[in-house]
Amino acid sequence: MAEEEMITALDNYLKVGIHIGTKSKTKYMEPFIYKVRQDGLTVLNVQSVDKRLKVAAKMVSRYEPQDIFVVCRRENGWEIVKMFSELTGIRVFAGRYPPGILTNSALETFTEAKLILVVDPWPDRNAINDAINMGIPVIALCDTNNTSVNVDLVLPCNNKGKKSLGLIFWVLAREYLKSRGKDISKPLEDFIVE
Repeated sequence: MAEEEMITALDNYLKVGIHIGTKSKTKYMEPFIYKVRQDGLTVLNVQSVDKRLKVAAKMVSRYEPQDIFVVCRRENGWEIVKMFSELTGIRVFAGRYPPGILTNSALETFTEAKLILVVDPWPDRNAINDAINMGIPVIALCDTNNTSVNVDLVLPCNNKGKKSLGLIFWVLAREYLKSRGKDISKPLEDFIVE
C-alpha cells in the first residue's frame, strides 16, 4: 500500500507500536495478524490496521457528537479520550462503566447513543452488553488477545499502549473534524506523550 493512501504516515504507526500485539492471540484476531516474532509477541498487519481505521473514521463521521459514546476503562487511555472529547464534542466515559447507563432511563447517568466505541472489549464488556441490548452498533479497538463477539467493527491495534491509543484517537478526531469542515487544533504530539 502506498504511504500516500494511508490515513496517517506509516512512520507514525511504527513509532507508536500500533502493530505490536500480545503473546496470546485469539481466532477472532487471526485475520489481522501478520506474524509471530521470535519472542512470542504477535505483530498486526499495519495495512489492516490502516484500512479498519479508515472505516472507523468514516463510520464515526456519520453521527452527530451527541449520538456517539466512547467508553474507556483502561486508565492509560483516560487522558487521551478526554482530549478527543474536548476536540470533537463526543461524550466519553473514562473509568469503570456500571451496567445500565444505556439501558436504564431511571439512572441519573442514563445516556442515549447511536454508536458506541470501546477501547478494549474485555474491560468495557458492560458497555458492549448494554449496546447490544439497545441495538447500538459497537466499534472496538481490539488487540491480538481480544474476542470480537458482539462487536460490529473490529479496529485491530495495540489497545494497551498509551502512544498507540493516542494515535488512534488523534486520527479519529482529525477525520471527524475534517468531515465537519474544521481543522484539528492539537498536534499528534499532544496525544502521544508518555
